[in-house]
Amino acid sequence: MKVETTYVPELENVKTAADKLKGVSIVTPLSLNLRYSKQYDSKVYFKREDLQQVRSYKIRGAYNKMSSLTQEEANKGIVCASAGNHAQGVAISCKILKIKGSIFMPSPTPNQKIEQVKMFGEEYIDIVLVGDSFDDAYSAAMKQCLEENKTFIHPFNDPKVIEGQATVGLEILDQIGDDSIDYVFLPVGGGGLASGLSQMFKILSPKTKIIGVEPKGAPSMSNSIKNDRNIELGKIENFVDGAAVKRVGDLTFSIAKANLHHMITVDEGHICQTILDLYNKEAIVAEPAAALSIAALEHYAEEIKGKTAVCIISGSNNDITRTAEIKERAMLYADLKHYFIVKFPQRAGALRQFVAEILGPKDDITYFQYTKKTNRENGAAVVGLELKSKEDFEPLVQRMKDNNFYGDYLNNKPDLFQFLV
Repeated sequence: MKVETTYVPELENVKTAADKLKGVSIVTPLSLNLRYSKQYDSKVYFKREDLQQVRSYKIRGAYNKMSSLTQEEANKGIVCASAGNHAQGVAISCKILKIKGSIFMPSPTPNQKIEQVKMFGEEYIDIVLVGDSFDDAYSAAMKQCLEENKTFIHPFNDPKVIEGQATVGLEILDQIGDDSIDYVFLPVGGGGLASGLSQMFKILSPKTKIIGVEPKGAPSMSNSIKNDRNIELGKIENFVDGAAVKRVGDLTFSIAKANLHHMITVDEGHICQTILDLYNKEAIVAEPAAALSIAALEHYAEEIKGKTAVCIISGSNNDITRTAEIKERAMLYADLKHYFIVKFPQRAGALRQFVAEILGPKDDITYFQYTKKTNRENGAAVVGLELKSKEDFEPLVQRMKDNNFYGDYLNNKPDLFQFLV
């Protein structure tokens, strides 16, 4: 089916963007990763956008857009809405170009991110904390744009932003030399990187298959392509904050639909395990969105054998306070962490029996919340257990049932699980 697009980035415009970005963004390494190449019997390259000064590729689009403003537009100032990488890219662009900017961020934005934006923008930016969500910040930003006739710097749905992100594709093709690239795996949020890079490969390396990767809890591009129209999701999981949008851009949707070979989604737990693997085995600090492309390799293990694949590591702005949650999600995904309602008989020694006879020798209690006695026979507790092997799960449940300790299993009851744990 032919897809009509209202705009596509031209090669000459992307080359112009690359020239503008010299001395602003760095040409990030394209490095062969030995561990993943061996694991998948292929050549797996990492494009290290996490090594940019602002620790993500977002500087490319933000600076390319802002450097294209007329003097009159620059004098009036700019506005953006973001709680993450785009805000940092805009902030440093404000400082470099000496353009005053207002950056709207949701009130719950972690202080670490606010401080980063302040550091990059210095006296050229004002941070406005408003509302509880990105949508609240976006609405407030657009209101100021209209009232004060300022330019809004969109994180993805803008030709100049798309052309800036597309320079990642030009760099990869220049760096790979004589080697041909069979696959490129990249994270998809609003679609700026996916649309820009995919168009460069369509022009310069049309045989390369571009695979877009979204988190399972925010499949906005996947759903839109599947339904042949840009759909806004009613609710999304915000854990992968760099790639969690309710609605992708109209411009980016039409280009991505025409160019992407496939869109896949990856479970948030799998993303978390990939983050831990990258840190522990590669000394790479990847934010959740950056781990998407590498997590996707498992889904293409057979297809990429003997082939060359490039994974875009899009950023490294990961808050250390999220480490516990990342570990928890990874273990839940691996079936190594389980939560139960355990019915303890109201008699002396019940807890000792549970530990000695019910738990396996390598099982560990990681969470224990006891409630008041509910009846004469039993008292309920929420218990979190960590297993060494997922094969230990079924025998554990059977021992609990045989000894009348089993109350309920919480992992597959998300509403109750989130409330209790």
